[in-house]
Amino acid sequence: MPNLRWLITELARRLWVRASIFAVAGIFTAIIGIALAPLIPVDWSGRIGADSVGNVLQILASSMLAVTTFSLATMVSAYASASSATTPRVAELLIQDSSAQNALATFVGSFLFSLVGIIALNAGVYGDSGRVVLFVGTIGVIAVIVVTLLRWIDLLARFGRVGDAIDRVEAAAVHAMRARWKHPCIGARMRVGPPPTLAAVTSARIGYVQHIDVEALERLAAVAGGEIHVEALPGAFVDTANPIAWLDFTPDEAAIDAVRAAFNVGARRSFDQDPRFGLIVLSEIASKALSPAINDPGTAIATMAALVRVLAILAEYREHESEIFYPHVFIPALAVDDLFDDAFSPISESGAGTLAVGIRLQKTLRALSVFEHPEFRAASRHQSRLALARARHALALAEDMARLEGESSAI
Repeated sequence: MPNLRWLITELARRLWVRASIFAVAGIFTAIIGIALAPLIPVDWSGRIGADSVGNVLQILASSMLAVTTFSLATMVSAYASASSATTPRVAELLIQDSSAQNALATFVGSFLFSLVGIIALNAGVYGDSGRVVLFVGTIGVIAVIVVTLLRWIDLLARFGRVGDAIDRVEAAAVHAMRARWKHPCIGARMRVGPPPTLAAVTSARIGYVQHIDVEALERLAAVAGGEIHVEALPGAFVDTANPIAWLDFTPDEAAIDAVRAAFNVGARRSFDQDPRFGLIVLSEIASKALSPAINDPGTAIATMAALVRVLAILAEYREHESEIFYPHVFIPALAVDDLFDDAFSPISESGAGTLAVGIRLQKTLRALSVFEHPEFRAASRHQSRLALARARHALALAEDMARLEGESSAI
């Protein structure tokens, strides 16, 4: 079984889950008027005009159905636009947007509230006192709809745009990188050197490691009195032949199944425990912008600024060493060379023939090289040399190359 907290988090991101909760809340709000009816004086109905609630519900039901349909069409259009303008990996972040999900869920819940209210009114189950409760509930629902519509209109102004996509990917990458900065090995010990080879565990599925339940691995290793060395980090592509973990004890079938269950393997990569994926998607956006079909160097330059902000997290000052929560589990730390390669190699390849992008790339690498991190300078120089080598095959003017070489020499 996957980690329970991770599973709950994944379910909370599903549109149908949130819409279902709001729908149930809407139905409950409409039905509660029947239970509260005995507490309301009968003459209140005429005083506050609760007899008109049926007409209001009719308007609400028809309008909410139209708004829900329009919102769904808008969201699908935004997903398609973002996928074509940036990268398909961005669509997943748009789908998980809580504001959009709350808006759609509110509209669905309001529609069902109105529908249940109309049915109950026509069935005569409310009575005069129940109409008062339904009327007050309807006013409350309308207030929620107005606030949600205003927020939804504000969101639609930027939903799915290129700038919005960059911001969303950067936020996801920052979240994952910040977590890895706090705990470089996800709370486990750092694996240095070759792992033990007494026993290897392979994946039962083919795909990408989305999440590792390190706590479950710790419990298993502590009970066995041994160590578990993770081989496949989140984001790694695994199959049924190559090991995902090494053990220094001989496991039984139950232990092997427990190790496999701690690795959630899916068809696609996830941003949560995988900082490299955020860097890759940002780099994809820049590469897409530099393609001949789009030819937008400005977006590539803006993306490089986001990459600097994400990578700079690793160079932040740390007062104390990160706490080890899982001493029986060993996980490799992120390799800075791999991070820089994920971030900048695709940009230097796609933008090799664009001088403005080349200059910005060299300045970006120079900025990263002065951060207080022991590996940043070497990684920056390596990417700078690669970018220069690629530019020599794409730029025709010697003056352009001289400018790039001058920027590179400062790194």
